[in-house]
Amino acid sequence: MQKLSPTRVRIVRNFLYLCEVMENFVVSARKYRPQTFASVVGQRHITSTLKNAIERGQLAHAYLFCGPRGVGKTTCARIFAKAINCLNPQSGEACNECESCRSFNEGRSLNVHELDAASNNSVDDIRNLIEQVRIIPQQGRYSVFVIDEVHMLSAAAFNAFLKTLEEPPQHAIFILATTEKHKIIPTILSRCQIYDFNRIRVEDGVDYLRHIASQEGVEADDEALNLISHKADGGMRDALSMFDKAVSFCGTKLSYKDVAATLNVLDYDTYFTTTDLLLEGRYVDVLVLFDEVLSRGFSPQVFTTGLNAHMRDLLMAKGPAISLVEFTGTLVERYKQQAARCDESFLFNAMSLLTEADGRLRQASNQRLFVELGLMKIAGLGQKKNDEALTPMFETNFPLPELTPQAASVAATPQVAPVAAQPQVAPAMTQPQAVSTPQSVAQSVSQPAMQPMAHTVQHSAPQPTAQPTVQATTQRVQTAAQSRPQASRTVAKPKLGLSINVLMGGEAKTASEEAAAAAAAAAVEVVIDPRSEEKLVAAKPKMLEILSSGRVRYIPVFNTMRAVGNVVHLTVASRELFEEIMRDKLRWLGEIADVSGVNGVLELEVTINEAIKIARPITIEDRLKHLIARNDKLREMIEQLVLDAE
Repeated sequence: MQKLSPTRVRIVRNFLYLCEVMENFVVSARKYRPQTFASVVGQRHITSTLKNAIERGQLAHAYLFCGPRGVGKTTCARIFAKAINCLNPQSGEACNECESCRSFNEGRSLNVHELDAASNNSVDDIRNLIEQVRIIPQQGRYSVFVIDEVHMLSAAAFNAFLKTLEEPPQHAIFILATTEKHKIIPTILSRCQIYDFNRIRVEDGVDYLRHIASQEGVEADDEALNLISHKADGGMRDALSMFDKAVSFCGTKLSYKDVAATLNVLDYDTYFTTTDLLLEGRYVDVLVLFDEVLSRGFSPQVFTTGLNAHMRDLLMAKGPAISLVEFTGTLVERYKQQAARCDESFLFNAMSLLTEADGRLRQASNQRLFVELGLMKIAGLGQKKNDEALTPMFETNFPLPELTPQAASVAATPQVAPVAAQPQVAPAMTQPQAVSTPQSVAQSVSQPAMQPMAHTVQHSAPQPTAQPTVQATTQRVQTAAQSRPQASRTVAKPKLGLSINVLMGGEAKTASEEAAAAAAAAAVEVVIDPRSEEKLVAAKPKMLEILSSGRVRYIPVFNTMRAVGNVVHLTVASRELFEEIMRDKLRWLGEIADVSGVNGVLELEVTINEAIKIARPITIEDRLKHLIARNDKLREMIEQLVLDAE
C-alpha cells in the first residue's frame, strides 16, 4: 500500500471533518435555544414572574405571550411547561434530571401539546383540541397546550374556544403566543394573563452573541457583533441566523467589514465619513461618496434612512441621552467624538431635511438627484457654520449712518429711548415742520400704564376719563398744514434715534457735545395755531361730505370727531380699524389740516370703544336709493314703468 504524503493526509482529514460537521450541523437558533428561565435573554420581568408563580403554586389556567418575533415567546412557554411538570423543581426551575424533564428534553413527553394556529385555524381543529383537553395526563400533573400564532384563528374558532378557555379541567393549562395582540378578540384577552415581551436590547444581543462565538470557537470584534444585533432589530432568532450566515462567509474570524458585506448593510464608516464631509461643507466629496454607495448596489432610500438615523444618534450622544444610542464598545466613543464637533442646530436641520427627503423620495422621478440636492443643502449648513465661526460678531458690509449732534444727545438720554420711532413727514411736503420739544417728549414717556399702545409725541390737554367699555388704547401723532401758503418760518427739526456707540457699549458723548446738543434742542420752536379748535369744529361737516363721496366706511369714525385745542379726537369700534387709521395717520392729519385751514401743529388721538355699533355695510338697495335721490329722470322712469325700487 502506497504511503500518502502529508499534504494528502491533511486534505483527507479536512474532508472527513467537513463531512462530520455537515452531518451534525444544527442552526444556532435551535442549538442554543434556552432551556432554563435564567438563560432567556432580555425578558427578566417575565421570567421572574413565572418562576415566582411556580414556587408559590399560583398558576393560572390561561396565559397569553405577545411581542415581536424572535424574542422568546415559544421558548418561555416550553420552559414553563417543563417546569410545572418537574418532579423536583428548584427555585422555579426544572431540575432536568427527573423522568418528566428527560422525556421533555428528548421530545417524547405526552404532557405538552403544541398547535400551530396558522394551519389549524378552523372550528374542527378547535373541536379536536377540546377532545384532547379532556384526557388526563399519564405522567406529571398538567397537560400544557401551547397554541402558536393564535391570532390566525378564525372568528368562529375563537368563539368555539371561549368556553373551554374560561373553564378548562384542573389539569389543563393553555399558553397562547402571538405577534399581533390587537387581532385577538377582547373575550379571549379577558380570560388570559397577558405577558408582553420586549424587544431585545442591542447590548443584551451582543453579550449573547459573544457567548455563542466563544462556544463555537469564533473570533469576532465588538463592531461586527454590534452590527448583527442592530440589524436583527430586537429579535434574537434573527440575530442568530445572521451570525450563522456571517460564519459561513468569514470562517472562524468575523471582521466588521466582512460582516457588513455579508449582511448587505452600509458600514458605520460610510456615515461617519459622510458627516465629516458635510460638517466641512465639501459637497463635491459627499456626492462622490454617494455615487460609490450607489455603485455598491445600495438604494438612495437605504442611504437616506441610515444617514438620518446616524444624525439622530449623534444628537443623542451630545448629552445625558447617550443611553438612547444602541451601541456598545468603541462605537459609542466614536459617536461621542463626532457629536462633540457637531452643532445642535446643524443636526436638527440635517434631520429635518433627511426626514422630508425620506418621505418624498418614493414619489420622486429622479431619486438620485433628489438625494443629492438634500446633501448639498446639508453641506451648505455646515459651510454656513464654518463661515460664522470665522466672522466677527458685529462685522457688517455696509457703513453705519452718521448721527447728528441732536440725535446723539437724545440717544444719550435714557428717558427718550422708548420714543425711537417718531413719525416723519413725507418728503413731498414743502413747508417746514414744527415738532415737539424734548420736554414734551419726556412728558410722553411718563404716560400712565393704562395706555400700552400709546405712541404720543406731544400732550396739550388733559385726557377725559374713559368709560368702562372703552379700552385705554390711544395714539397721538402730530403734523402741520402742508398745502397752504404760510408765513416764512424756519424751524429746526431734530432727529430722534439711539446712539450706536451707546448700544455697542461705547463711551458717552463729552460734556461740550452734550451742551451743544442741548443748545440746538432749545432753538426748536413749536408752532400752534391759536384758532385750531375753532377751525377743526367748523371743518367737521365738510370732512363728512368729502368722505361720503368715496370712503363711506369712515363716516361713523369722523362722526365722533371732536377737537380740544390742536388735538383731533376720534373713536373707533375695533382694533383693526384703529390700526388701519394709525397706518395712514399722516395722510389723515394732512387732509384734516387742508380742510380746516389750520396753520400749525396738529395731533391725532384715536380711542377704541367696542360699544360703538359698527356701521351697517352698504347694500344694493342703499345704492339704488342714493341714485334715485340724485337723479330725477331715473325716478320718473321707475314711476312710468311701475318698477319695484325696493
